[in-house]
Amino acid sequence: MKKTLIALLALAFTLAVAGPALAEDRAPATAQQGQADETKNYRNEIVKLKYVRAQDIQAVLYTFTSRKGAHLQFNSNMPQILSVSDTPENVEKILAAIREIDVKPADVLYTVQLVLGSEADAATDAELKNDPIIKELGKLLRFKGYTLLDATLVRTVNMDNATVKFGPKAEFQLELRPEVAGDAKMPVIKTNVRLRRVDQPGFYEGKPITNVVTLVESTLNIKSGDRTVVGVSKLDGGDKGLILIISGKIID
Repeated sequence: MKKTLIALLALAFTLAVAGPALAEDRAPATAQQGQADETKNYRNEIVKLKYVRAQDIQAVLYTFTSRKGAHLQFNSNMPQILSVSDTPENVEKILAAIREIDVKPADVLYTVQLVLGSEADAATDAELKNDPIIKELGKLLRFKGYTLLDATLVRTVNMDNATVKFGPKAEFQLELRPEVAGDAKMPVIKTNVRLRRVDQPGFYEGKPITNVVTLVESTLNIKSGDRTVVGVSKLDGGDKGLILIISGKIID
């Protein structure tokens, strides 16, 4: 009898110690099971992007995701592929956002003219005499004559840099970067412009020396189809100056 009582007391003590531990072991399993139940109905999608990179839109898309279990993943070796996993409702929101963001960037066509103004020479090229901008410049500037040095077309896409060399000896380098804003009916082309003269005055130890001088650097806002003077730069402090005229339009 005494031995039986001791055995029962020992069993009771063991259960008292082991009981909480067993409960703790079951709790994580229950939590894990709950998370598994929550995510097993998630919708998984592989999205192939056309115009944007996954890393560029990931932060925006995260605002549509759930707090637990959802993911937006990509591989840097495949920047146009995005893996999405979330509730069906959230995946629909993410896909809708992607359709709004992943659109073809606007094509922008610039027409660029480089005109030489002279305070001493009153001769003006025939194609410039009736140009309304040149007529207006004649009222504002001291130049008497205008000569068209070069003209070129530059086509690029929104938010992309374009560089072109032009001039009588290709001695000028023009850099343009458009940023289209506004609505589709009245778009505005914000453009960063930089005109530089690139010369090779000679050689040093058998290598050509390149001299780069920035003549015009500006940011302009133009409506699609408008034409404007970007800047005027004096040439070597003399009586002549370069006039950069640009028009830009959005094309389909």
